Amino acid sequence: MSVAEIADAAAYIGRWGPPSVSPPAAAFAREVTARCGDLDRERARNLLWAAGKLADYAIGCLGLDPAPQALLHPSVIERFAAHSPGLSQPARRTLRTNLRFISRHVVPGLRPADQPLPRERARPPYSAAEISGYLALAAAQPTAARRMHATGLVCLGAGAGLIRGDLRSVRGTGISCRSGGVVVTVRGGRAPRVVPVLARYHEPLLESAAFAGEHLVIGGRDPGRRNLASPLTASLAGGAGLPALDTSRLRATWLADVAQILGLATFLRAAGITCSQRLGDITAALDPGSEEKAVALLGGQR
Repeated sequence: MSVAEIADAAAYIGRWGPPSVSPPAAAFAREVTARCGDLDRERARNLLWAAGKLADYAIGCLGLDPAPQALLHPSVIERFAAHSPGLSQPARRTLRTNLRFISRHVVPGLRPADQPLPRERARPPYSAAEISGYLALAAAQPTAARRMHATGLVCLGAGAGLIRGDLRSVRGTGISCRSGGVVVTVRGGRAPRVVPVLARYHEPLLESAAFAGEHLVIGGRDPGRRNLASPLTASLAGGAGLPALDTSRLRATWLADVAQILGLATFLRAAGITCSQRLGDITAALDPGSEEKAVALLGGQR
C-alpha cells in the first residue's frame, strides 16, 4: 500500500459522518478506526460502518457510553451481531468480523489473540490390498466363531461404513438380501437407517450373518460394551506387514469407495466447493430415494 493511499484513507476517516449515523456514533467510529493502523480507503469504509452501526445500537438500545472499553467489549459485539434489527445473516457475520478486528487493535486486553486449534483430519482409507489382507487374516483365525466375527467386523466397517454402537449392535438377522443387493438394518442409536453393502463384501458378510443368526455379528452378548471389537482388531493386527486394524479407517475406506462411485470429487471440483459445511443444508430438503435406488447407486447390487 502506497503512502498516498494511506493518506487518502486517513483523510476519509477524518471527514466520515454520513447522515444515517448519529454524530456520537460517527465520532466513535472515526476514533477507533483511526487506531487500526494503515488502511486503504475501502477497508477504512468497512470498519467505519461497522463501528458506527455498533455505536448507534449500543448508545440507543443499551444506553452505553461511546467509550472503546465499553462498546468493543466482546459481549457487546456478540449482542449487537445477534440482535441488532434489520440486518441479514451475511451482514451480521461481516460486521462481527470487522468489529473483532477493531477490538484487537484498539482494546487488545479485552480480546486476546485467538489460538489456532488443531483440525482433525479424516482417517486415511485402507487400500484394496490391505482389505484383502485383513479378510485373509480373518479367514485364518483358529476357531469358526473367531473367523466369522472377524470377517463380519471387516465387512460391516469397510462394506457398510458402520462404527461404534452401530457396529456393535448388528445381529445376523439384521443383514438381508433385498432390493437387488445386501443391506444392513441399523436399529437404535442416533441414526437408524438401512445401509446397502458394497458388492465386494456380500458373500463373506452373508456367511457371517448366517453364523450369527439372532446373535451379534461381531460377537459378545451386550452391544453396550465399548470394547467388543478390541479382541478382533487385536487378532487382525500386524499380520503380513499390515497396519493395526482401526474401525475408523474401515469407515473411511467405505466413505472413500462410495464417494468414488458417486463421483463426489468430480462434483465438488465442478462446484468449486472445498468445504462440505453447507452440503448438509442443501441435501436436507432433497428426496433420498428408495432403498432399491440406494442399493443401485451405492454399489450394492448383487
